[in-house]
Amino acid sequence: MRSALPEGRAARRVLSGLSGALVGGLVFAALTAGGVLPTGAAVADDAPSTAETVTAKAYDTDWENSPFPDLSVTVSQTKGLVAQGLEISWTGGKESTPPTQQSGGENFLQIAQCWGDDPQNPGQPDRTTCQYGAFGTPGARRDGNRSDGSVAQEDESSTVPGAGFFDPAYTAIPFRSATGETIAAVVDGKRVPGVDVNTNAFFTQYTSNEVPWAGTGADGTGSTKFEVQTVTQSRGLGCGARTSDDANATSGQPCWLVIIPRGTTDTGEASVVSSGLFWDNWKHHVAIKLDFRPVGLRCALGAAERQLAGSEVIARAVSSWQPSLCSGTNGSIFTLLTGTESDAVATANTAATSAPLALTSFAYGGSDPDKLVYAPIGLSSITVGFAIDRFPKQDGSVPAEELAKSRLPLTDMKLTPRLVAKLLTSSYLDSLPYQADRAHLGKNPRNLLFDPDFLEINDPAWAQQAIASVAVADMLVPQGRSDVATALWSYVMADADARDFLAGTTDPWGMSVNPFASTDAAKNPTGTAFALPRDNFPRPDPVEVPAVENGPAAINSVTWRPYTNDLDSAAYYTLRGDGQTLSAWDPLGNPPRYTRSPRNLQGTQAVISLTDGAAADKYQLVTASLRNPAGNFVSPTNDALTAAATAMTASSTQPQVRTFDPASPEAAKATDAYPLALPVYAAASPYVTDATVRRVYADFMRYAAEPGQTPGVQSGQLPGGYAPLPDSWRVQARAAATALENGIAPTSPTTPPPSSTTNSGPGLSSGAASAGTRGSGSSTSNVAAPAAGSPTAPAAAGPADPQATGAIAAALAGAKTADDPDSGALPAALPISLLAGLIAALVVLLIPRLPRRA
Repeated sequence: MRSALPEGRAARRVLSGLSGALVGGLVFAALTAGGVLPTGAAVADDAPSTAETVTAKAYDTDWENSPFPDLSVTVSQTKGLVAQGLEISWTGGKESTPPTQQSGGENFLQIAQCWGDDPQNPGQPDRTTCQYGAFGTPGARRDGNRSDGSVAQEDESSTVPGAGFFDPAYTAIPFRSATGETIAAVVDGKRVPGVDVNTNAFFTQYTSNEVPWAGTGADGTGSTKFEVQTVTQSRGLGCGARTSDDANATSGQPCWLVIIPRGTTDTGEASVVSSGLFWDNWKHHVAIKLDFRPVGLRCALGAAERQLAGSEVIARAVSSWQPSLCSGTNGSIFTLLTGTESDAVATANTAATSAPLALTSFAYGGSDPDKLVYAPIGLSSITVGFAIDRFPKQDGSVPAEELAKSRLPLTDMKLTPRLVAKLLTSSYLDSLPYQADRAHLGKNPRNLLFDPDFLEINDPAWAQQAIASVAVADMLVPQGRSDVATALWSYVMADADARDFLAGTTDPWGMSVNPFASTDAAKNPTGTAFALPRDNFPRPDPVEVPAVENGPAAINSVTWRPYTNDLDSAAYYTLRGDGQTLSAWDPLGNPPRYTRSPRNLQGTQAVISLTDGAAADKYQLVTASLRNPAGNFVSPTNDALTAAATAMTASSTQPQVRTFDPASPEAAKATDAYPLALPVYAAASPYVTDATVRRVYADFMRYAAEPGQTPGVQSGQLPGGYAPLPDSWRVQARAAATALENGIAPTSPTTPPPSSTTNSGPGLSSGAASAGTRGSGSSTSNVAAPAAGSPTAPAAAGPADPQATGAIAAALAGAKTADDPDSGALPAALPISLLAGLIAALVVLLIPRLPRRA
């Protein structure tokens, strides 16, 4: 792993030994006193694009007879693919009409993933290897009856000839799996009894990623999202499977993305009802080759395994970094156990010999002194993703141009903290079971899209829809405790309108909070206030549809609107249009149970989810713009995350940790900042006695903060959804890594360290959590906010062991070298000396004479 580290590590190690904490402390103090610490830095260039475009004219030899001769299709990413989403956009189409029960529609595209090359047409996909037909809708099956005159020569081997009007010809395109198996309903001109080429062991309507209908607007343009599957999700496709034993291989088994244009009729038919795989349709397809990262472990067997624990927000980056981290003689395999960050930090803080490296967005908040060093390794975001397709009202009030966009996606959404609060508290009618007593919700709207509060700030197109899905009455949210929940609730509670709504004040249109989620004990039926901020997303409403004897089981708010396992799952379900909605009771199930509805196909989707920036980028979700404390609606772009990083303030109890505090004066002035920007820190104790563990975790910190911040889609790079770290943050990470590697010898205090106290200072009077601290949920406590204008001020109360805090401060300062850029992330917590300038100059002269690694 050492081979992957940035240059200069040897110099830093020698310098640390020569200068010690005093020199480093004075250097740092002098820099701080001079006022040269930056608060932000330029963001590195975005990753180079791997998008590709294919045109009918360049690909289809018979393009002049294609339904769309001018078709041009662009795929957002074609290299370094994993199980993720893609955006597919096109021009040169014709205005579509939606499908019906009798027809597939008119002038649309079908999209499928295929794995094999056609031996008869080198450089093109083989249609028998396409995952297609699972939904059985008109025009989207693998098989069908034909008039004998409509069977092309290329289809004859898959066709049973007809024997008259009442016994027409039958064609079924087989599916040839990457495993070597073939599902064929026609063999040697005869039907094979019991074989269904549309639903089989390799794909069904619950697993297939095909798009049977993708619509085009009146201007000939369109776009849709597409789920890319690897061998893990579809063994029948086998995409990304390892093709060699080379641990350094960068690509796995490639596949094809295929787009099939469909016009207004099929050969021998009056409308579009035949399979897109039948030759007359298939011959006009266009396709782009997809390159995949190899699936499976890419680290040498026998490499040491080290554990990381905590934040899911950084998981995608860790997955990308892993192959580089485990390379080299001393490489390690890092296993990330995502879970509650506060638990991970507490474990790391009390470790004596070893513990998983904690990944967190907030500082340790327990009663013991904070003995950790914090290295910033990621800057991402909490996002609200959505997949909502137009379903215009049919009452004569909608303009013709909007009616023509039916089934096309809505791509712009604005949300305020109050609207987020409504989605999190089961305050819309349809967030509770239909058959339940919902009288306590009064005349609240059925879902977000019927709420005048939402319609007032959003595009008028939203008010023209009649979308009644229960999956837009709330958000898909993850179960369990997390820093994400703390940050989101803090964002909500920092807003006066949202606080008033949660306390029971109706909004200007008469909507009120679900009383079981009221923060006013007098208005809450339980007699206890719903405590906020908190670190989870409870469903406080106890409403239930009673069970039926020998029949359906009871339905409560969780059964009705289930949690997701994590943020990644929420994003994945959104990509697929799967709102996790409850379906019919299955009395024949084992055991009998309610089933889940199949996902909604493109054109009929309506899902909202809470996820993170990396997962939203991975699955190519459309995300909402959120109103920030400055009053502007901002999307989670890299520039907006960097603007938020500049406005972040230090925790009142741990100056190493900075977060975007929506209640701070800095946030109120950050007009371009995304309000749910979220940093991730790697935290470990330099008191751990195992030097090997300290070195390995220090190396992880260095890689994450340096090479790991190069944007790109290949292994070892920074995936989309993360903004590259500001330079000052990288300085802090290097300093923390060196302090951790050098370690601190434990000593016994002469007196026990004082216990931390709980404060509710002015920074929390509004209900918002202080920056860098955890909220007041089930396992967290409030702490005092830093004084206005003093974001790095020491805490008024809290862990104050002078031996622990002093030693760590000295270690951090001593870890800084003169070749590092200045850091605004490490606080000026050390004494300032006029001698610092002279010592710093001596250190600068010393560095060139230190040995460097070749």
